[in-house]
Amino acid sequence: MSCADHRIYLDLEVRRVDCRQCGAVKRERLDFLVENALHTKRFALYVGRRCRTGTIRDVAAELRLDWQTVKRLEMDYMREQIRRVGTPGPKVIGIDEISIRKGHTYRIVVSDLLRRRPIWFGGTDRSEASMGTFYDWLGANKSQGIRLAVMDMWKPFRNTAAERAPQAAILFDKFHIMRHLGEALDEVRKSEYARLSGRQRRYIKGQKYTLLSRRANLSLSGKRALRVLLNANKRLNTAYMLKESFGQLWDYEHEAWARKFFENWRAALKWQRLKSYEKFAQMIDRHWDGIAAYCKPENKVSLGFVEGVNTKIRVIQRRAYGLRDEEYLRLKILTCMLPEL
Repeated sequence: MSCADHRIYLDLEVRRVDCRQCGAVKRERLDFLVENALHTKRFALYVGRRCRTGTIRDVAAELRLDWQTVKRLEMDYMREQIRRVGTPGPKVIGIDEISIRKGHTYRIVVSDLLRRRPIWFGGTDRSEASMGTFYDWLGANKSQGIRLAVMDMWKPFRNTAAERAPQAAILFDKFHIMRHLGEALDEVRKSEYARLSGRQRRYIKGQKYTLLSRRANLSLSGKRALRVLLNANKRLNTAYMLKESFGQLWDYEHEAWARKFFENWRAALKWQRLKSYEKFAQMIDRHWDGIAAYCKPENKVSLGFVEGVNTKIRVIQRRAYGLRDEEYLRLKILTCMLPEL
């Protein structure tokens, strides 16, 4: 470590021993040095902590090191973080996929929703075989300890969970469900824009995100534009009100009441000519078991953590302008929620 504005170097003599038993030459180990004996452990920990908030290039320029040296020290730091927390035994897991490069190249991220940290990153795609490698890594005993699996409605994730952890309840992430509803609303907006012509389009043009946002999150000008739009177009007004009211489904604590609310919501679609909403209602009906699971008190977990991890991963990728080293990306993801050493 530097002292004030001075860089400190240690000049050491490290003994090398000729082993008579195995015939190899072994080097003396000093506890305060890292494995390659070129840096102290204290300095290596400092480099790892700096890389949590800065890029490798910036840290290398600050410490006057080669960027590959900084990267190696940071990876050693992250491996030590993972080693200290130990092998997880999750009870509630969140499953999602991320894109690591263009061309639909996906990897799977599994998080422990109770401890609020990612625990596994891997696979070669988002197939059942890739999802099965997580349960192989976790082991049969710990897989049987999972009581709840939160995921989107991707079939391979659901099938693998039902096969490898049959005792776990499956809960579909409400953020993915509401995204499908938002896409249905956007289809209504596009159809209305195509149906109208001339000056009648001016209320709809440029208002996509005004419609998709929650009213509470809009600015004063956004609320004013939304009010003008809904007053000018009856079908968009109906579609928007249905979208806003559907969020009430997640507040019920009994499945029977939740089902009654959904049936009433679906009945309100009659005679409205909202084809995209009817398709959405059919999708909800097909996946009802994974939605109704949220009504049970023991399944009331924070569903936003998985999306928060995805946002953090995108920030990591954007800050590095893309990561080609997949092992480095894996370590960054697994340690993004761990405390500093």
